[in-house]
Formats: sequence, C-alpha cells, structure tokens
Amino acid sequence: MEPSELAENMATERDAAHTKMQASSSSGSSATPASAAADAAEPAALDGPAAVWLALSVAAAAGCVLCGYEMLRTTANTLFVAAYGKQSLPWIVALIPVGVSPVIYGYGRLLSWLGPRRTLHVTTALAVLTMFLCYLGIQAGSKPVRGILYVFKESYVVLLVEQYWSYIDSKLSKNSGKRLNGPICGIASIGAVIGGYMLSALSARWGTLTMVPLAGLVTLPTILLTEAAFRRCGEPRRSGKQPSASSPGHSTDHLGLKLFRKNRMLVLLICLISSAQLVGGVLELSFKGLLQDHIPDVDAQNAFSGRYFAWINGLAMLGQFILAPVLLSFVERRYIHLAIPIVHTLACAYLFAAPSLFRAGLALLVFKVLDYSIFRAAKELLYVPLSFDVRYRAKEIIDVFGYRASKAVTSLGITLLQYAGVTFSASLYALIGMAGAGAWLGLVWPISRYDRDRAD
Repeated sequence: MEPSELAENMATERDAAHTKMQASSSSGSSATPASAAADAAEPAALDGPAAVWLALSVAAAAGCVLCGYEMLRTTANTLFVAAYGKQSLPWIVALIPVGVSPVIYGYGRLLSWLGPRRTLHVTTALAVLTMFLCYLGIQAGSKPVRGILYVFKESYVVLLVEQYWSYIDSKLSKNSGKRLNGPICGIASIGAVIGGYMLSALSARWGTLTMVPLAGLVTLPTILLTEAAFRRCGEPRRSGKQPSASSPGHSTDHLGLKLFRKNRMLVLLICLISSAQLVGGVLELSFKGLLQDHIPDVDAQNAFSGRYFAWINGLAMLGQFILAPVLLSFVERRYIHLAIPIVHTLACAYLFAAPSLFRAGLALLVFKVLDYSIFRAAKELLYVPLSFDVRYRAKEIIDVFGYRASKAVTSLGITLLQYAGVTFSASLYALIGMAGAGAWLGLVWPISRYDRDRAD
C-alpha cells in the first residue's frame, strides 16, 4: 500500500462518519442504527481557556499517577529481588505481556459497557485496590504476590496514562495540542520527581512494604481531578445513537483489533513503538553494563545514577515546557518524526566508534529526553484526527501492550542469547541500536508522508 493510500484511509476515518450523519439527516429516518453508531470526530475541539483547564486537570491527574508509580516501581523491584534474586528479573519481565493482556481485554470490555469517563474511574479504583491487596498478601508472607505486584506495576501505569492521552487527543484541537502536549508531560513529570523524593524520605522510616499502599493513596485524587475535567469539558463519545450490547448490529470488537486489519497505518505505529523500545532497551543495558564496570561500588554507583537521572529529568522538563511547544508550533511534524530516529542513529554510532561510560550515558540521555518530551508530544498529535475507537481502543493496544511487550521481548531475547554464550559488548549494543533506529526511520517515513498529505 502506497503512503498516499495510507493517508487517504486515515484522513477519512473521521470524515466518513460525518458524511453518514449528513446523509441520514437529509434522508429523514432512513438511517440504520449501524450507521448512526459510526465513529466520528468530536463536534468542537477545545481551544483557549477551556483547553488550558483540561490540560492542567489531566496533567495534575497524571502527576498523581506518576508520583505513585515512582514509589511503586522501585519498591516492587526491591521486594521481588529480595524474594527471588536478581537472576529472576529477566523471567518476570518476560511475563509482563501475559499480565498486560487481561488488563487490556478488561479495559476494552469496560469501555464498551461504561464509556470513557466511568471506565477511567473504575480502572483507577481497581488499580488502587490491587495495590492494597498486594500489600496484604505480601504482609501475610506470600512470595508469588511479589511477582504479581511486579507485573502489575508495569501494567496499570501505562493503562491509566494512555487513557489520559486518549481524552486529550479527543478534546484538544490540533493547535492546542501543539502548544500544550509538551507542558502536559512536564507537569506530569513533576509528580514523578515528588514520588522519588517521597520514596527516599519515607522508605527507610516507614518500611519498604508500606510504600505500596502509600502509592495507592497518592493515586486516588486522580478520580476527582479527571471528574472535574469531564464535567467542564465533556466526555468523548461515538456519535449517533449507541446500539445496545444485545442488538444484532452491535460490534463485539472490544479491543479494536479489526481496526488493524482495516488500516495498515496502525500496524506501522505499533511496529514503530517496538523499534523505539528496542533502541531504548539496548542503550539502557549498555549504560548499566559500563556503569558496573567503571563504578563497581554500590554506594558510589547509586550516587552517580542519582545525579545522572536528575540531569535527564531536568533536561526532559526543559524539552517538555519549551522545546516541544516551539518545535511543534513552527516545524512541520513530518520533519520532527524523521529527525528523531536520525538523532538516535548518530548517538548509537558515536557510542560504537569508541565505547565509554560517557558516550553510553550521552546516548541514553538523548533517548530519554527526546522520548519524554518531543517524541511523546508529536506522537500524540497523530491520533487527534482519528476515530473514537482508534483513540480509545487501538491506541491502548499500540501504546500499552506494544510498549510493554516489545520491552519484554528485547530483555528476554538478549538474556536467552547470553545463556547461549553470546557476549554482548557496548559496541554490539550500539550496533543493535543503530539497526533499531534504522527500522524506526523506515517505519516513520510513510507516517510522515501521511501527515504531510493530510496537511495538504
């Protein structure tokens, strides 16, 4: 399929339903329930003060989620390693897609039954409840619950965050998204910084296990924050009269998998996410390996890592609040999408030329900063003109399952090759990263062509 054909398919998703609605209104009552339930765009995208209100509300909610996640992430890792040893980490990581799959399926069913607003509230409440149940199970001495908690913390955070982005992509206009997507990421990241500080300040005082229910408590306010956004800005809905679950024409595609068969662009997007995670995964492994070689002392290594990731968070916030809004407002998105994998290719080549801790750290820093700011903000704009089911169903498959599954497959694949006797050096990691960035560039090319054709 040519890029122009892909563009035509994607660009008409919203317009098709609008045309059907016009046709049904001109033909009286001849419209069928199926046509009335077709996906369509929101009637009015938000700009001005309403867009800012939505951005602040949802960003604050995401900040609470990331605050809790920052506390839960390290805690779950510590509890699991204490029970099973660090040698078991690759295997529990491999189980993450198994844990994400039922979460995604349950989300799809809830979305069909309850709609976006109540689904977000229910999934948030279930996430908090799971944290408390895991706390009780671990306190009772159950080792398997530690593994469940490890897999859960990789599942719930992306599901909640991607629901926020589905709402943002559904309500903000394209121009508002250009200005606000970066700052939304920046405000949310402040929550992660606060979570890290709370963990370091309270973990030794209150105990590591206590951080699990505390993470749930700081997540709870998100229900109030998102409810405020829904009340003021409205709830995204499929246009027209919704058929009931028992009606003959009702679709049972709760996950939106049929959309991938109809539209190849969605397949390209999930492959793009997978290639991006491959690049990030090998750069992180390279950095950690060289860090262990150069700074074997645990305390010195932790201190170095703390300063290093503080630089990443600081530069990422600079990119979120300043660089992303400026670039997205004044540079064509296709150039941004094309430039990102090119930059990563050059960073991997720089590492390959003369592997060192500095070069590995620089390559990983570039990846993290761009991923947290410009890439996230630009990627979300691709979903803005698409249908409700793409934004709320296919997007979750791409950005939740695709993200975690590709990370797990990368980790498990490298671990199995190491067991088979393959030695992974920083140079080999850099080569794999260059290959991943090359695949990324090849995938983003038709996407950028589609974006340009749609703009034309």
